[in-house]
Amino acid sequence: MALCAHIEAVGRVVFLMLATVLAVAASSAFALAGVTGEVRVIDGDTLDVGDTRVRLHGIDAPEQDQTCKTEQGQRWNCGAWVSDTVRDRYAGEMADCEETDRDRYGRVVAVCFVDGTDIGEALVRDGLAFAFRRYSMDYDLAEKSAAVRDAGLHASRVQSPSQFRETRAVGRIPPDRKCRIKGNISASGVRIFHVPGQQHYERTGIRAERGERWFCSADDAIRAGWRAARR
Repeated sequence: MALCAHIEAVGRVVFLMLATVLAVAASSAFALAGVTGEVRVIDGDTLDVGDTRVRLHGIDAPEQDQTCKTEQGQRWNCGAWVSDTVRDRYAGEMADCEETDRDRYGRVVAVCFVDGTDIGEALVRDGLAFAFRRYSMDYDLAEKSAAVRDAGLHASRVQSPSQFRETRAVGRIPPDRKCRIKGNISASGVRIFHVPGQQHYERTGIRAERGERWFCSADDAIRAGWRAARR
């Protein structure tokens, strides 16, 4: 009798161990889910792949409105140039992406390939983006190679994208982390709200003196007379 009870107890332990292993395996498979689809370029490091918004893993490209200076001191729109160049290269191509994480906006962070080429590595190697060492060292050598060759952005005086974002952070960081929707008023007086992950969210600042404000939900913004940004 005691032997049967012992065997039964061992069986329960083995069952629980197997269940745990299967749960971990299932969780890992979900975390590494692939994303495949046609590319639409949002900016230098953000793509729509099919219906999924993807932030490219391990790289940081200039913001759309970021400017750089030539060695002669002439200012130029390097952020727009990067976005346009990435768009010319990859818009309409089919990409296969391997998810590595989710960012604070809920976007998929992934390594993406077009025709077997790692998009992130190619952009860093050609001086269109920088290795985002805060999160990954994967493209450290690619950036150093680009710097030695004065490729792309390395031929100019450029502020790192993260520093650029920090210098313009006033009015862009919500006072309440639960209320992150930005109610912006355009130059023509149109009230538009931007939600995290949209194209112009990061560069939209809130100026309370103009009547702009933060919202906790899209419904709150709509009730107050704001309409959703188109993208």
